Amino acid sequence: MSDDLPRQRAPRVIAIANQKGGVGKTTTAINLGTALAAVKQNVLIIDLDPQGNASTGLGVPPARRTTTSFDVLVGNIPLREALVPTLVPGLSILPSDVLLSGAELELATDQGRSYRLKRAVDQYFQALQHESDGFDYILIDCPPSLNVLTVNAMTAADSILVPLQCEFFALEGLTQLIRTVERVRGHLNAKLEIQGIVLTMYDSRNNLSAEVAADVRGHFGDTVYKTVIPRNVRVSEAPSVGKPVLLYDLACTGSQAYLGLAREIVRQERSRSRLKQGEVA
Repeated sequence: MSDDLPRQRAPRVIAIANQKGGVGKTTTAINLGTALAAVKQNVLIIDLDPQGNASTGLGVPPARRTTTSFDVLVGNIPLREALVPTLVPGLSILPSDVLLSGAELELATDQGRSYRLKRAVDQYFQALQHESDGFDYILIDCPPSLNVLTVNAMTAADSILVPLQCEFFALEGLTQLIRTVERVRGHLNAKLEIQGIVLTMYDSRNNLSAEVAADVRGHFGDTVYKTVIPRNVRVSEAPSVGKPVLLYDLACTGSQAYLGLAREIVRQERSRSRLKQGEVA
């Protein structure tokens, strides 16, 4: 699985979001995180969906979720104390469970409720300033709705990665998400940007998939990753055994696609870093 790429210095916090359900958010969080770890990046996945599917898909059963993202958001438990290692070397998770569905009610009277996750992440990295075992990437798996959890993710993130299903109405849902990002950028997180759009569930036998892909690339150009995630039965089977698809079947087309996406993202970050260094110089 190893395909080493150099590690970056500062962590990149990426929220994986789309207000439309069933587009592959959790599947992308699990398998992109695994693929990034495979190219020697240290990765944390924050499961911010009360369904806890990212936790299940990475082999973290309810019995191991003694401290969850609910405790970090609502109970002020330090992030470091809630992290759980996964089967994948270099990949940890902040797990979730159904208690997280009560976060909106618990935080209703807190004026700073939109910044709870950001504060937890910032405190974690301040504590790690002089250590070498921090994360290169934090991927936040968002719920399929715009609520206090998604807003927390967008406020804490540097950027948004948008999984986009290659089906009818895809662009309509994407337009809604971009409006949400603009609102968050205007009121809560001025640095928030679109990391990129990844086309998911692509079926090469279906003309509609090709048409949607062409439309999205026509509207958004280079914002759309070259790598396309295909429909693949092995990707669908993997969560049932609590494994990312790269551990379940490395050779399948889904695994290879997520490795390709990971390489694209790491190279994108290297280019961004070089550009910033040039601007400072």
